[in-house]
Amino acid sequence: MWKPSFILIMVTGLISGAAMSQTTVPDTPAAREAREVAPQLYAYTQDVLFGDLWKRPDLSPRDRSLITMSVLIANGQAAQLTSHINLALDNGVKPTEISALITHLAFYAGWPNAMSAVGVAKAVFAHRGIGADKLKAPSLALLTFDKESESKRAAFVAAEVTPTAPALGRYTDDVLFADLWRQPDLAARDRSLITVAALVARGQIEQLVSHLARAKDNGLTQAQAAETATHIAFYAGWPRAMSALPVIKATFGAAN
Repeated sequence: MWKPSFILIMVTGLISGAAMSQTTVPDTPAAREAREVAPQLYAYTQDVLFGDLWKRPDLSPRDRSLITMSVLIANGQAAQLTSHINLALDNGVKPTEISALITHLAFYAGWPNAMSAVGVAKAVFAHRGIGADKLKAPSLALLTFDKESESKRAAFVAAEVTPTAPALGRYTDDVLFADLWRQPDLAARDRSLITVAALVARGQIEQLVSHLARAKDNGLTQAQAAETATHIAFYAGWPRAMSALPVIKATFGAAN
């Protein structure tokens, strides 16, 4: 039989450990309601989501913010976006990068989802004193692409898209890749990361193949790709994340 003093020590240790983890859950209305209505959900939010997942080293907090915002916008979950835009700013994402992320996702998640995010971002920026002067993209030269990869992409569009939908082919070549992807307000790797996140979140796995390959070319590592899927599991659901794993395996190979 355990002595009462030993049991007291164990219980005290458990309480102390739990208290130590209660440091990172954003104090939002949703979190407060979860604490009252779904205490086990709040416990997972506290101990697993923010207490563990967000602290894992294979992705920086900045990367995790980019991924989370992309998932929320892609799935039209603007109600959860306020706290994550604030967290993104705290994690080092620049206001111009948030603006660029929203603009980029208009093409991959649709204009309505992007426009819904604009209003949320505006409110956050206003609350934090971020004016329009801080949202102007720097006047930099457009990014350059690998000529061989771009040639293959253009050939695919010419063969598979343009014959059926000429206007879509033109917009794909002239706007999406010749302009949007070359804008310097987001690094090429970041554009790949948010595109991959949005595609996985929306369950568009057939489009993930080419974009994951592009992400690899843009510097995304195997460990980061796997961790991206792991992170997305919490924000878009396990089925969406699991569906992405075969593409990650085919692109990077099995984990060591």
